[in-house]
Amino acid sequence: MMNLHRAEFVRSAVKPADFPKDNLPQIVFAGKSNVGKSSTINKLLNRKNFARVGNEPGKTIHINFFLIDEQAYLVDLPGYGYAKVSKKERDRWGALMDLYFAQPDTITLGIQIVDIRHKPTADDVTMAHWFLETGMPFVVIANKLDKIKKSALEGSLALIRETLMLREDVPVIPFSAEKGIGRDEVLEIIQSHVAERQEQ
Repeated sequence: MMNLHRAEFVRSAVKPADFPKDNLPQIVFAGKSNVGKSSTINKLLNRKNFARVGNEPGKTIHINFFLIDEQAYLVDLPGYGYAKVSKKERDRWGALMDLYFAQPDTITLGIQIVDIRHKPTADDVTMAHWFLETGMPFVVIANKLDKIKKSALEGSLALIRETLMLREDVPVIPFSAEKGIGRDEVLEIIQSHVAERQEQ
């Protein structure tokens, strides 16, 4: 079991040479700029301001690597889909993602965060496709659970699964970064995949 309190920021990568080469498991987080990605990472680690939470979406423009208990990396991908980011910046983001996903066996577990209140966007679909193409284990976190009625939950989860064209083996986990609902389930999945990778 990883000690989540032993977490440290390692580096921001802007090119493949910056990616860690030590073969530790990499748990990769992706999501739209305003979906609460940093807040989700902070909630999972029980840290308030560990991953940067900005007032303006679109501030994470590098791939950030956090080392957890010297056993695995949490990888924070740049937020996508933010309208105020220039085309040049979006193109740079896309090129960096292509290079990261092209690294063989890099990703131990992919985690995509979507907004449970809304149908996933075209950018969400593209991101899910990137993860699914790797063949690596993949989980979708449906964040902002505290913002919807219980009666809407089942339909929202079905819409996310259908829109992202997910395989049956891809979990969609209702989550609240604000209240911590779903945290234990996500951590259990992360821990199990890290342990599995370490045994290989």
